[in-house]
Amino acid sequence: MPLHKRLKTISRLLIGIFITSVLSLPAIAQEKLSVQTTAISSATQKLLSLNQENIELASVSAAVIDARTGAPLYSKNAELILPIASVTKLMTAMVTLDSKLPLNEKIRFTQAQKEANNNYYTRIRIGSLLPRKDVIRIALMSSENMAASALGHTYPGGNMAFVKAMNLKALQLGMTQTTFVDSSGLSERNISSASDLAIMVRAAASYPEITKYSTTKSYTARFTNPGYSLRYGNTNVLVHRKSWSIDVTKTGYLNEAGRCLVMMTKINGRDTVMVMLNSYGKRTPIGDAGRIKRWITTGKSGKISSSARHYQRQVLRQLMPEQLALN
Repeated sequence: MPLHKRLKTISRLLIGIFITSVLSLPAIAQEKLSVQTTAISSATQKLLSLNQENIELASVSAAVIDARTGAPLYSKNAELILPIASVTKLMTAMVTLDSKLPLNEKIRFTQAQKEANNNYYTRIRIGSLLPRKDVIRIALMSSENMAASALGHTYPGGNMAFVKAMNLKALQLGMTQTTFVDSSGLSERNISSASDLAIMVRAAASYPEITKYSTTKSYTARFTNPGYSLRYGNTNVLVHRKSWSIDVTKTGYLNEAGRCLVMMTKINGRDTVMVMLNSYGKRTPIGDAGRIKRWITTGKSGKISSSARHYQRQVLRQLMPEQLALN
């Protein structure tokens, strides 16, 4: 049975149970609950109006869920296991915060951390210091790879212990299609699925520091030894737009992963998790986020470009040839 039909059946049963329980209450209690009943009915009818055939996304894989209940709203190749690039850093932040290491403690950036990132470019100077809380912040909002590497290497037991803790955390959350091999996401062997990442985003939203740091619009990090400052901007342009209310976000990009975006945002008052993996073009995940929001609010997402469709077919031809028979 299609997803929207299953949701419709479940919702009707829940409404029936709710109404039956209300009728058994005293008249005064019934009157007080009448407004709530109307609100529930209205919200339910809005959800039931979502037609899976009226949404089209440019991302190869996607998942949309109700953040409060975990109920799926939309799924597209959501079980497909793909590289996730810097989306990895959400798990890096959670494991660091779980360790209860002092957030005000200054941690040092080393050559070993840079080499672990294959000497990937960074503006951070070797030997300089920055408080752990600011290291987490720039790793999340600006996707600073050296910062993520430093968090792993300064973990008790070192980087290997950190990666082990990342994978253990994933299993504890029920992310059965996920594997981490580094803290930055620079390795294409950091893999997951859209459905697993939806779980991770919901978990990340329970950390006040992650909701604050990942949505910081811009930040000036002040390093010591030597003293210097670096200005960072958020890699998700939607945090700057008043029309969006975003609680958690992380972008990612590798050649092998394409453009990725995960976030939790409010749509029609509902906390909604969006996961978009392997999108075509630099701005495509942003466009897909808009299409999802439009689909939820109006019932239709709008169209994608023919080049995006072509890109998807190419990727799916490599990853899962049988998918072509369904399109």
